[in-house]
Amino acid sequence: MNIREWERSSLAPETARELRMLVEEFNSEYCSVLDAGEIEKWPEFFTDDALYRLTARENVDAGLPVGLVYAEGKGMLIDRAVSISRTQTFAPRYNLHVCGNVRVLHQLENGDIIARTNFILLQTLVDGPTSLHLAGCYHDRFVTHGEGLLIKERQAIYDTTVIANDVVFPV
Repeated sequence: MNIREWERSSLAPETARELRMLVEEFNSEYCSVLDAGEIEKWPEFFTDDALYRLTARENVDAGLPVGLVYAEGKGMLIDRAVSISRTQTFAPRYNLHVCGNVRVLHQLENGDIIARTNFILLQTLVDGPTSLHLAGCYHDRFVTHGEGLLIKERQAIYDTTVIANDVVFPV
């Protein structure tokens, strides 16, 4: 997905509102699972052929697809989730995702939804203060699944230029 492809919504206001609510509900549940530390449930939010990438804005602006984290397919997501949850070799922490300003930009002919959502990720080490870990924007392609959504592609593009060397958990 070219993240600059749809800059403005082409949807009727009523349709955009309805789809925005679906995306907001999805992101609320997604973040709730991550914030609760239920990392092994994380892959359930994706299609089998999903793409997940965590990339710096400077790379995106330069047209470079290199990501800090790259997972292609649900199998890679499961491997990442299991390795995080079962081999914790980093300090215990609490994460808190805050999402907002959801924009549904397009609905493709096949029903896929193209959306953007701003996020901040706060992190609290058990023995330390809360800090801003990452700030950025999700660039998503969703597919409908039952009455909800699944991620076909999520590019979490972070604005934070100096990041901690412990970006372990999914964003």
